Amino acid sequence: MIYFSKWKIVAILGIVILGLIYSLPNFLGKSTRLGWPEVLPNKTVSLGLDLQGGSHLLLEVKVDAVIKERMNALVDAVRVQLRGAKIRYRGLGASSRNVSVVILDINAVERATTLLSKIEKELEVNISNGRISLSLNKKGLREVRNAAVNQSIEIIRRRIDETGTKEPTIQRQGDQRILVQLPGVDDPERVKRLLGKTAKMSFHLLDERGSIEDAIKGRLLPGSRLLKGIEQPDAADVPVRRFLIKRRVAVSGDRLIDAQPSFDQNNEPVVSFRFDSVGGKRFADVTRRNVNKPFAIVLDNRVISAPVIREPILGGSGQISGGFTTQEAKDLALLLRAGALPAPLDILEERTVGPGLGADSIAAGKFASSIGLILVIIFMIITYGLFGLFAVVALVVNILLILAVLSGLQATLTLPGIAGIVLTIGMAVDANVLVFERIREEVRGGRTPISAIDSGYSRAISTIVDANLTTLIAALILFNFGSGPIKGFAVTLMIGIVTSMFTAIMLTRLMISIWIKRRKPAEVPI
Repeated sequence: MIYFSKWKIVAILGIVILGLIYSLPNFLGKSTRLGWPEVLPNKTVSLGLDLQGGSHLLLEVKVDAVIKERMNALVDAVRVQLRGAKIRYRGLGASSRNVSVVILDINAVERATTLLSKIEKELEVNISNGRISLSLNKKGLREVRNAAVNQSIEIIRRRIDETGTKEPTIQRQGDQRILVQLPGVDDPERVKRLLGKTAKMSFHLLDERGSIEDAIKGRLLPGSRLLKGIEQPDAADVPVRRFLIKRRVAVSGDRLIDAQPSFDQNNEPVVSFRFDSVGGKRFADVTRRNVNKPFAIVLDNRVISAPVIREPILGGSGQISGGFTTQEAKDLALLLRAGALPAPLDILEERTVGPGLGADSIAAGKFASSIGLILVIIFMIITYGLFGLFAVVALVVNILLILAVLSGLQATLTLPGIAGIVLTIGMAVDANVLVFERIREEVRGGRTPISAIDSGYSRAISTIVDANLTTLIAALILFNFGSGPIKGFAVTLMIGIVTSMFTAIMLTRLMISIWIKRRKPAEVPI
């Protein structure tokens, strides 16, 4: 156990040097780090919401809106099936939870039920006096809910990433809630606006069959929708314009592959968009067939623009204008690039953590870590002398390695994470204490220094591995099943366990081995 081959020595020293290099940026100013050569690491530990301030949002996905949309889509499927089978019906319509239809021929009810039950596997069919009601069963509702929440998390992550926010925490909480923590956000209102928009865009032809006045009075023609335009902030006294559009979607915004803010020929902010190949072909076909007709661009049930098609648009790209400001054009482009949310989001809880509170937490964490480190250093040197000094050097290296790993992985350090580091400081010398006490026993038994040290490490290694392995398993469980603060604690604890195993077993033993070879002591100073 005392002998070290050259490659082991090189590997140990290499890890220590890399740890020093990766941890060094945390002790330097930003201007110094920016002046470093690009080959050298310049990342620092990423601080969490509780340490640098920021926004905490608890969102709820309105799954009922997804189910209602699913029911509306089911109406068309039911209509196609019944018309294809030439089954007469009336009263076909959708509510928030089901679709119902009345079959006029009582003898055709069973045949209609068989046809409709095959539309989707997760449908539950109920029959009462010729009325067939279709709704999602428990499995279907669960799948819709899970899909909506998971897709919302992905879209939220894309939108947050587009704003440049580093290390956001976005995770599911419960059945249909999402926790969003944004460290260092200096404009939380803008983030709330971005997350509050569903950003479902579609292109519709205007319905020129009826009048807006009749539609306002409730006389809406089948296949039509009455939508409001966007409000102009500089024209508050002007009533919001209304548009009568065809319900059928001419081109869906799902086919967009890019959207960028730009300026038109009048130097007004606009959003330039581009479709994929399928969307570009549909867009070209629609514009080719409807030259000189108005074309409404709808975003979240609001008509943001309704230009007249002057000529076919064949390139699969176009522009959206709507009296935007530069920031509004940037935000709209961001929303369209990130994709549409499957359902609206409600903000249930909002908290803002000021940077001052985070600075106090960091100061308290530094104080606690320093006190813990000083007490451990005093104890080790008084109790074990020179060997205690070796353990102290290894402990300092261990802390630097933790900072290096956190910086390299850009893992978020939270206040519970600091608690994990403080705990690691105390635990890091446990392995050394076990080894040193075992060496003392061997010395009392009359062994020579080399034999006592070799036997002490050999007999203590299994106990050290077992103790740290069980703690590592507990930390892994905390990380997998815990929420944000608990995960932060588990991350630093896991990193600390691995680095302390390295410094206590490898680095300390290497220092003792070098000391023995140079000094050749007659007795162990322990």
